[in-house]
Amino acid sequence: MSTANSDAVTTGGVRAVDPQGSRTPTRGTRAKARNAKLATLVQPVRPGPQTSAVSRAAGGVHCAAPLTLANEQLRVDLAPSLGGGMTRFEWHGDGGQPTPLFRPCAQAQSDTDPNALACYPLVPYSNRIGGARFRFDGRELAVPRNRAAEPLPLHGDGWLRAWRVAELGATHATLTLERERAKPHAYRARLAYALDGATLSVTLAVENAGREPLPFGLGLHPFLAREPDTRLSAAASGLWLSGHDWLPVRHVPAPLAWEFGVAYPLPDVLVNHAFTQWSGRAAVVWPRKRLSLTIYADADYYVLYTPPGEDFFCFEPVDHPINAVNLPGGASAHGMTVLAPGETLERAFRFTVEPVGR
Repeated sequence: MSTANSDAVTTGGVRAVDPQGSRTPTRGTRAKARNAKLATLVQPVRPGPQTSAVSRAAGGVHCAAPLTLANEQLRVDLAPSLGGGMTRFEWHGDGGQPTPLFRPCAQAQSDTDPNALACYPLVPYSNRIGGARFRFDGRELAVPRNRAAEPLPLHGDGWLRAWRVAELGATHATLTLERERAKPHAYRARLAYALDGATLSVTLAVENAGREPLPFGLGLHPFLAREPDTRLSAAASGLWLSGHDWLPVRHVPAPLAWEFGVAYPLPDVLVNHAFTQWSGRAAVVWPRKRLSLTIYADADYYVLYTPPGEDFFCFEPVDHPINAVNLPGGASAHGMTVLAPGETLERAFRFTVEPVGR
């Protein structure tokens, strides 16, 4: 959904930045260039609640304590030190008891597994990479495994790193992450959260900080609350069937029971597939809670994970399917964006809550 241009970052777009000058850079000029590039990703700190500590540190500060964003209808708790993820997303717009929309993480600690969170970002790619390697532009690139229990690299490394708080207000926060020495994807990332009425907006951006072009991809990994009658609407015309290693083996039309053209009960069986040709709009309905959540994403794919017997399911809006870098045709043919050094990819996600039948 993204195309390269040389002007400004737009939603779902790519910005080209000249990372080098014509002269041989000195240490001072390199530092200035680095700070200038970071400034293109991060807005300056503005006065507001809890910003005094942030504004004293150039480039932001690490924050181990959770942060809370809230307005009259929504509350979001963030854990910057845990992959920049969310520990809570709940509705309290009816004046009653708070209603969890994502599965809450009751007590986030420094050693909390990110998979216990309510949501986390996917950067610089989503899901698994087969063989822990891929070929691109004539190069063979190894991708490091990042989880002891996983035989394949999973979800990049943004969800496993501590992010810095660059800006914080009562209803918004901007986090940043620098992975300039990571291999094969050297990058800088920005993650912005904002509440506006009954809508949570999340913007995720990544800049190629390496020396060579590479395919990048973005997404979110929310764990949504699930009840026996929870319904999902997320029309998609196709999906990649997964093998025993959860890598895609065959693309097929979406089965009738999984088309989700209208609000349909979640499958009772395990589903862990990447759906394709998605419209970018979905809805989750909780009849017992009398609430619906409309999801908008600047993406063409989603991964649906429905573990039987659990009180959650995962609806992951992403811009590429599982193992896109190794699928026939390569990464670009399957939603990923090739970024030259200094170019930036940005994706936008929105979650809007609405009472149902009240």
